[in-house]
Amino acid sequence: MRTLGIDPGLQITGYGCIEGQAHKATLHEAGVLRFARNPDRTARSVAERLEELDRDFGELLERLSPDAIAVEELFSHYKHPTTAIVMGHARGVILLNIRKARLPLIELRPTMVKKSLTGNGHASKEQMQLAIQARFRLAEPPSPPDVADALAIALCASIRAEGNTEGHRRATESKHKVTR
Repeated sequence: MRTLGIDPGLQITGYGCIEGQAHKATLHEAGVLRFARNPDRTARSVAERLEELDRDFGELLERLSPDAIAVEELFSHYKHPTTAIVMGHARGVILLNIRKARLPLIELRPTMVKKSLTGNGHASKEQMQLAIQARFRLAEPPSPPDVADALAIALCASIRAEGNTEGHRRATESKHKVTR
């Protein structure tokens, strides 16, 4: 199973693709899509960045051919409400691409992802980078932090999917035992 994790943003969108399930998963590919500036270093408008995200994310889906995609849920901090609005734009483009591709979508809260990887739902960016470095035995922590976040999202989704499959299998077995 190939799971693609996405950490959405309109300046940088991190992605991390893993192969296999849960604790046996291996790193397939990870990186970022960048949208902040034009080649002449001038800032791009939100509309331009959304258009580029749409194109680049569509190409990423075609190239990686994931079986499922996990995306970080929308969150906001009361000190930075505009961040949630901008992230909402990016998530909208990503969710639309996933829907058009008819791929399974898993949405995860940031605190759940952090807790599943570090045991702390409020882990720092650095803690997440180090946890991903250790988990995939990387020579260096993934950089920028958006890459580590995307890999953590993919890994958390894979762990949840395996748990749901195992739970469903057990429930089905129990059901059959009762009806026999």
